[in-house]
Amino acid sequence: MAAKDEGPRMAGADDDMEQQQQKQHEEKFPPEEEASMVADSNKHKAEANSLFGSGKYDNAINKYDEALAVLPNYLDYELAVLRSNIAACHLKLEEWKEAVSNATAALDSLDKAENNSSKQGPALPAEDEVEGEIVSSGAEAAGPALGDDVQRKRQDDISRIRAKALMRRARARSELGGWSNLEGAIEDYKRLSNLPTFDTLMSATDKKIVSTQLRVLAPRAKAAQEKETAEMWAKLKDLGNGILKPFGLSTDSFQMAKDEKTGAYSMNFAGGSGSK
Repeated sequence: MAAKDEGPRMAGADDDMEQQQQKQHEEKFPPEEEASMVADSNKHKAEANSLFGSGKYDNAINKYDEALAVLPNYLDYELAVLRSNIAACHLKLEEWKEAVSNATAALDSLDKAENNSSKQGPALPAEDEVEGEIVSSGAEAAGPALGDDVQRKRQDDISRIRAKALMRRARARSELGGWSNLEGAIEDYKRLSNLPTFDTLMSATDKKIVSTQLRVLAPRAKAAQEKETAEMWAKLKDLGNGILKPFGLSTDSFQMAKDEKTGAYSMNFAGGSGSK
């Protein structure tokens, strides 16, 4: 009986942990303390940007990590900028998995920032994003902006960083290769091409990359799917032969038929014995 009760207790514990994490995310520092933390984070980020520009990508990652460590965890937009920058560093280092992970974290933070943007006032301005793109989160440098102007500016910034993070993740996924990653890259490039701000945000070079990759990745993904499917069937065949051998049978005793419309396979007994 105790074992039956364990599931609900574990589910309840998971709910409590999720609520605690959400509460920690929502708890905010006093304005002066938050401003000091953001300023400290921006200082580390500026140093990281300089290191990136000098080609010192490992050192830049360390500095971005320091910027993350002191930044309040509820400033989702600022977190997204840092994660996107870290993804850019990993791309330069050809560390594809790490680039995917950080770009994904950036996109997740942007989703939260977008959901919360209508509930919050503007955060303190973020520093430049790497590779020369200016990311302005507030209007302090240009004077006070109120109401819709602030909201519009924040939405523009979110769209800009989302495009960068998608480009970086798509590139890393395509470099990683494999059916799953290539399909993921295709989805990222499709998301980019369908962004309402695609024409205004993307450079001519980036637009060309998106259109080219959407064209060349499809056959690569299909080839990877066929290769991985063949490898999977080979492993299943070896396993099946081991199971069927005591019965004087082998997988050759069965016939696999592929439905070209659905891609599904069916198995029929073909008769005969695979053992001699």
